Amino acid sequence: MNIRIGFGYDVHRLEENIDFWLGGILIPFEKGAVGHSDADTLIHAICDALLGAAGLRDIGFQFPDTAAEYKGIDSKILLGNVIKLLKSKGYSIVNIDSTIVLQRPKISAYIPEMIETLAGVLGIPTHDLSIKAKTTENLGFEGREEGLSAYAIVLVQKS
Repeated sequence: MNIRIGFGYDVHRLEENIDFWLGGILIPFEKGAVGHSDADTLIHAICDALLGAAGLRDIGFQFPDTAAEYKGIDSKILLGNVIKLLKSKGYSIVNIDSTIVLQRPKISAYIPEMIETLAGVLGIPTHDLSIKAKTTENLGFEGREEGLSAYAIVLVQKS
C-alpha cells in the first residue's frame, strides 16, 4: 500500500463587516476573513495538505488568486475540485487532523457542523476528520484578533 502524508497551513486577515466562513459554514461574528475567495482558512489548509500529499503543489497553484473565476468562490467548491484531482491520481483519504487558531469567536459549538459539512464534501466518514480550536492567550496577530490561522495534516493512500 502506498501511503503519503501532507501538511497544510493558511492564514487570513480579519476585518469588520465581512461574512465569516470557516469550516464550510457561516459563523456569526462582527469580523470575517479577507481573501480572493470566501477566505475559509480551514478549508484552504486542508486543500494544501491534500494537494501536498499527492504531489500536486498548492491551492495557489491550482486555483490562482489572479483568476477571475475564483473571485468570491465558495471554498467548498475548491475542496471538491481538490478531491477530484486526488482521485485522478488514485488517492483516497485515510484521515485528516486540523487545528484552527483564533482568539474570538469561540467556535467549539460549531465544530460538529463543520465536521458534518466537510466530511460530506470530502466523501469520508465524520470520524476520519478531526477539527480542534485553540487561542493564543492574546499573543500574536491571532490573539489581537487581527487574523486567524489553520493547520491540517492528512494521510492518503493509493489504491
